[in-house]
Amino acid sequence: MKRFLAALQFLTILPLPRGLSPDERALGGSIPFFPVVGLGIGAAVALMDWGLGFLFPVGVTSVFAVILLIAVSGGLHTDGLADTADGFFSSRPRERILEIMRDSRTGPMGVAAIVCVVALKIALIASVSGPWRWWVLLMTPLAGRCALLIQMALLPYVRPEGLVGIFHRNRSRSHALWALTFLIAAGGLAGGVSGLIAGVGSFLFALLFTACVRRRIGGLTGDTLGAACELTELVPALVASAWLYGGGA
Repeated sequence: MKRFLAALQFLTILPLPRGLSPDERALGGSIPFFPVVGLGIGAAVALMDWGLGFLFPVGVTSVFAVILLIAVSGGLHTDGLADTADGFFSSRPRERILEIMRDSRTGPMGVAAIVCVVALKIALIASVSGPWRWWVLLMTPLAGRCALLIQMALLPYVRPEGLVGIFHRNRSRSHALWALTFLIAAGGLAGGVSGLIAGVGSFLFALLFTACVRRRIGGLTGDTLGAACELTELVPALVASAWLYGGGA
């Protein structure tokens, strides 16, 4: 239970009673619970979307869904996306990229990345309706949190300090397989064949982005983890939208 609460505290802004605050050991051992927290976030988003659906059209509820996805982590992953975009699109060498990513100020590429990802996420979620919508909302934050496991399992940590180091010291290659298993099981049970494809697609995209991060800076940072989460969250709705639009349903 302490490890689950540690994952919940790290990945969300939900307050915990002081007596339940996790220690460093619990934080380090909480990695396997990241997908569980992602699934819980997805359930909350889907429930909110269902309730608001009685009052507003799908376009409006889609905006609220994306706002909740951002707010639940306190914008932590969105900030990582912005910093990663500023660094990776700077066309600078590795050390300079890391310096840019460390800068708390957001540059034009960071702003553009946030706008593009948020706009695309809203449009994709709004394009999915009917019985498909609930499992897409369920899978969206799950895919993002599984991406954290995949990147931590496969890349070294390139910063000598930082909170991510606590997790990275306790990571294992098997965590990537756990993420794949969770994505396949949740996708298949919730969405059938299309959900299964969304789960596998999320895993493959996370692998592709991990390879990109390795090529650019040789390892991960907290910012690249945030970017992985935000970008991989696009995949379930992208798969569902393409499937519905292309006549696969």
